[in-house]
Amino acid sequence: MITLLRWLLRLLYGFKAWNTGVLAQPGPVLLLPNHVSWWDWLMVGVCLEPDWRFVTSSTTAQTSFLHRWLMTGRRTFPVDISSPYAVKHMAQFLQGGGRLVLFPEGRISTTGSLMKLYGGTGFLIQKTGAKVVIGHLRGARRLPFSRNPEPKQWFPRLSAHFRALGAPPPTGSATGDAARNQITEWLRDEMVRLEFDVEMEHGAATLAEAIRETALRHPGRVAAQDTTMTRLSYRRLFLGASLLSRAFRRLPPSAERRVGVLLPNLNAVPATLLGLWLAERVPAVLNFSGGVGPMLACARLAGLKQIITARAFVEKIHLDLEPFRQAGVQIIFLEEVRAGIGRWRKISAMVGCLFRLPCPPKTATDATAVVLFTSGSEGEPKGVELTHRNLLANLRQMLAVIDVTATDRILNALPLFHCFGLNVGLFLPLVRGCFVFLFISPLRYRAVAALAYDMEATILFGTNTFLTGYARKANPYDFHSLRYVFAGAEKLQESTVALWMTRFGVRLLEGYGATECSPCVSADVPTRPRPGTAGRFLPGVEHRLEPVEGFDQAAAPGTVGRLFVRGPNIMRGYLNPAANAQFQSLGGWYDTGDIVRVDLDGSVQVLGRLKRFAKIGGEMVSLTAVEDALAGAFPQYGPRCAVVVVARPDEKRGEKLLAVTNEPRLTLPALAAAISAKGLTNLAIPKDLRLVGSIPLLGTGKTDYRGLEKQL
Repeated sequence: MITLLRWLLRLLYGFKAWNTGVLAQPGPVLLLPNHVSWWDWLMVGVCLEPDWRFVTSSTTAQTSFLHRWLMTGRRTFPVDISSPYAVKHMAQFLQGGGRLVLFPEGRISTTGSLMKLYGGTGFLIQKTGAKVVIGHLRGARRLPFSRNPEPKQWFPRLSAHFRALGAPPPTGSATGDAARNQITEWLRDEMVRLEFDVEMEHGAATLAEAIRETALRHPGRVAAQDTTMTRLSYRRLFLGASLLSRAFRRLPPSAERRVGVLLPNLNAVPATLLGLWLAERVPAVLNFSGGVGPMLACARLAGLKQIITARAFVEKIHLDLEPFRQAGVQIIFLEEVRAGIGRWRKISAMVGCLFRLPCPPKTATDATAVVLFTSGSEGEPKGVELTHRNLLANLRQMLAVIDVTATDRILNALPLFHCFGLNVGLFLPLVRGCFVFLFISPLRYRAVAALAYDMEATILFGTNTFLTGYARKANPYDFHSLRYVFAGAEKLQESTVALWMTRFGVRLLEGYGATECSPCVSADVPTRPRPGTAGRFLPGVEHRLEPVEGFDQAAAPGTVGRLFVRGPNIMRGYLNPAANAQFQSLGGWYDTGDIVRVDLDGSVQVLGRLKRFAKIGGEMVSLTAVEDALAGAFPQYGPRCAVVVVARPDEKRGEKLLAVTNEPRLTLPALAAAISAKGLTNLAIPKDLRLVGSIPLLGTGKTDYRGLEKQL
């Protein structure tokens, strides 16, 4: 019978099972797979020997004949889940050398992602000392017999993947519930890591392939929409990309094959990027917020010979393109490219996309996918080469810990020249198969809030600066449909968190990363929220801390220091030769330049950039912490009141703090009182106060410290 079922699964679903050898070890053994459909028992059962038994609910088994037939028999271990003795009975069976299959979520996932794990599983592992095998069932969330909102297929490709874990790590002095919780969290981390590893090994190798896989499942589904209210389906996306790719293939060849992209948040961006990939070109996305000078420097750094833009966009922002032409850069307007596409070519491409979406060319997963440029808030921008593997790894890391579903509606106003806006705000929904609205500017606070209400957005991305602006301009009901709000790019301030919670009842979740990391390194997630931190490191991210002189090491050794990270999401390298040589010398490690505290549970608290610390009297004072203490401390001066803190040399104590504000009524005593109220030491109180007309900001919402220094 098992042989017949295995053959049918292989015939109908292309079913494969990986690493089944770990299932042959003798009991006591616990097999713990994820649970996404009613057919999970079958996918697991065809891989097991006859003595394995599935834990089932004896109560549910009595609800119908079908449940009774499925959940009772010689291959099952029925328990009364409402009884306190249920876990005891399972423990006795395991201690007798039994082998059990237990779904630790306790129910079929309604999101398609891993949900919470019940603590009873941790108790079983702790009590019995059973060997642990985890499983990941891939593709089953698309079965009609699953409860999640994923679009269904009658015959999706299915596979089962297994990994032996052995014994859990020691719990130290923890006992009882604390020890059980530690083991349960360890188990969850391992299941998340298995899911990520499986996707990296068996998923698409390039972004174009990953987007095409999603498009093939539902080509008519709306993938994106922009402020023109044009709806872009997956089929239309590939149609536009196919037509554009023919024009892009005629571009003069170059050694790097890089082409500049200068576009705002419009549907044209995904079509252009996909068209460049189909034409075997590498897009270099330019940051237009800083003006022509920085863009021209980035174009020279990347060796760009062509820049793709839109005439309407250039005219709207009054951008002077003559310096690019003088530098020998060809300007390609999308309007002219479209006008040059003949009617018959459009018809043939439309007919072709009805039957078969264009196949991307074979590209190595370690080939450069995009070139982005760092914000340059503290120095000259650097060109960052991110590969397909880097970007896909980061998407899969986030999807392994956050339950983004196919029915989510994402609102992305972050600029697409920013890594957070591009990879998380655009590529993630395109690969996951959920809708994204691309809004033209994050600075139109009232419009973003109104749009979230109109489109019933469920996920919003932003920075601390932008989220504060949205909250102050929004109606209390504008964000009623939001499930998650993720903040990145700059430190999330306590005042912003409190404002969103009190005004909208929405919990902000903070992430941490850098362009060089594609961009996310850690994230605060709904299943394990840690307010005040940037969450835990994503699966596959290794970290180490190097001590920094002047920091209080009263905490446990190794918990505070300069952060270095390594993983599949870390960039290929810099275009800048000196910076790239320094990065390559670290052997795959990336020096974030940030000082962080890593708590005992693995949560990351970003104390600030090393450059944003002042050494006063031999002690390190975080300028970011001082700014956080002052943020929102002066509501009487209105929402536009801002205070930035910089360091200046001091003959007596090494350095001193200078506060810079745009509010003329602010005084040093008021600053001192606000800082003391937050519990900071006197070393954190600025000695001078300087008034400026405005605090310069980058396009990402961060303070432009480099521009501020020029003003000072």
